[in-house]
Amino acid sequence: MLKQVALIALMGMSASAMAGQWQVKVGGSVIAPTQDTNTALGVVKADNELAFTPSVEYFFNDNFSAELLLATPISHDVLLDGNDAASLKHLPPTLTAKYNFKNSTRFTPYVGVGATAFIAWDESGAAAKVKNDIGYAAQLGMNFQPADAKNWGVFLDVRYADLSPEVTLNNGAKFDLDIDPVIYTLGYSYKF
Repeated sequence: MLKQVALIALMGMSASAMAGQWQVKVGGSVIAPTQDTNTALGVVKADNELAFTPSVEYFFNDNFSAELLLATPISHDVLLDGNDAASLKHLPPTLTAKYNFKNSTRFTPYVGVGATAFIAWDESGAAAKVKNDIGYAAQLGMNFQPADAKNWGVFLDVRYADLSPEVTLNNGAKFDLDIDPVIYTLGYSYKF
């Protein structure tokens, strides 16, 4: 009897989980680091970059959703007192829980909070090693669905990520590279 009740409960949960909608988003982003790092060697800063930033979003209902950012590896030149010192690549998977403000217009604003990661991909130049890092993320944006669109739309959002990976240079010097980027994204969305 207990097994039957458990089976029925699992089937009900599976059916309600499938009741939501998936949305795929494809965008282009400007990644703009906001911090400088003062070290014994001088001021270190990561430069601005452009990136392709696809994401997948699941809507639990009209208001609540979860979005996973799946960006391609992002390259940053690391500048020491304004001169190229090193370069690095990283993957920035970011998961945010979002609240979508549904209304009678075709504009749907949203806010989100979550977590992000800095997964070091490749180092070169003076950077011998860059450690992975985890931080919090925040998101603010808007979807727009044109009147003739059934499933597609456009979106614009701004994210903030708290990231400060530890960098070890070839000469043994270590410091936290305070990237803390603001990410500006414009893209296309399609809901299934």
